[in-house]
Amino acid sequence: MEAAKSAQALFTPFQAGSLELANRIVMAPMTRQFSPEGVPGENVALYYKRRAENGVGLIVTEGTVIEHADASNQGNVPHIYGEAALKGWAQVVKAVHEAGGKIIPQIWHMGAKGQVNDYSAAEIAEIVASFARSAAAAKEIGFDGIEIHGAHGYLIDQFFWEKTNTRTDQYGGDYLARTTFAVEIIKACRHAVGPDFPIVFRFSQWKSSDYNAKLAKTPEELEQFLKRLSDAGVDLFHCSTRRFWEPEFEGSDLNLAGWTKKLSGKPVITVGSVGLDSDFMSMFKEGKGSSVQAIDGLVQRLENGEFDLVAIGRALLGDPAWASKVRDGRTDELLPFTPELLGTLT
Repeated sequence: MEAAKSAQALFTPFQAGSLELANRIVMAPMTRQFSPEGVPGENVALYYKRRAENGVGLIVTEGTVIEHADASNQGNVPHIYGEAALKGWAQVVKAVHEAGGKIIPQIWHMGAKGQVNDYSAAEIAEIVASFARSAAAAKEIGFDGIEIHGAHGYLIDQFFWEKTNTRTDQYGGDYLARTTFAVEIIKACRHAVGPDFPIVFRFSQWKSSDYNAKLAKTPEELEQFLKRLSDAGVDLFHCSTRRFWEPEFEGSDLNLAGWTKKLSGKPVITVGSVGLDSDFMSMFKEGKGSSVQAIDGLVQRLENGEFDLVAIGRALLGDPAWASKVRDGRTDELLPFTPELLGTLT
């Protein structure tokens, strides 16, 4: 059955360099904590396979942590290093590929407990090298690219933000100087994976501690910020917002992804409460679920070229068949998201 006319744009092919996707639907990275001692098992492989066999074009895994003492304080968050974890991820990759999907890991360091000022130059170099090792391992076991997590107040974003980075060396300073840590990570990963392996970079203006935070206060600042990262080796930007429909700057309806595409010339992924009627923080603050919401406005923005790919988060947790139902016009069968789903891996 052909995709419902209102959703056809979501089901057109996409290519950026060596990354070829059957459609524009991305599974957003969502921490699940179902990998004991950092090792993903068969249940994790089946979880991602269900989304791939139901028509998700690209899966971005939950955050996978690098090898560093402070990378994670959660024992069931998966690693992207070590023989056992990498064997587990190889099985995940195999399952997704057998289902016709593409998959990339989100490579992550959860961050310093406070500010980043206490990291020495030697420890920073160690962290950069660890990101690169994980990137190389991801390529070796068959992933289709990588995503570097530079958003939401985690380590890379802590270096970006003036409130958490008051360093006076080369890793601190103005908003461009504060990109140095990220630039070094991107360059190291690019060197590790070669020129043709896709690198996605996820960033956000907001932080989990401050929803109104701005890394770039104007389009001009955003353009310079993006150029530094782009020149370092980023192929696609994943632009994290809480609500995709909200404008990023006054005087334009463009969201963060729209501005990023316009200013950088790079392909972009938009994300933020797609297909649902409330943002994810309602779940944490009020224990609320979310009902299904029409996506006509989203599709119109995609057709207008505001962004290239659309990341779906909680809607795909609530309904593994979300993409196939939208494709086939069975939107009346879409399932809502409830917080209880966070305790299961379906």
